[in-house]
Amino acid sequence: MRDKSVKIFSNGKTVTIRVSNELVTILKSHYAKNMKRYSYTVTKYPSIFVFEEEVMKQE
Repeated sequence: MRDKSVKIFSNGKTVTIRVSNELVTILKSHYAKNMKRYSYTVTKYPSIFVFEEEVMKQE
């Protein structure tokens, strides 16, 4: 089991948003300690954030 405080995606990494299948680049990440997971701000939607389970590695 992986340590939840270790982020999966790094800044500048291109990922796919699972629901829309859109390619985006991660601008910055933030660990939400109370939620025990990372949130990411992405290029196409800089005013919102997505959680790590909402994005996947680009194939």
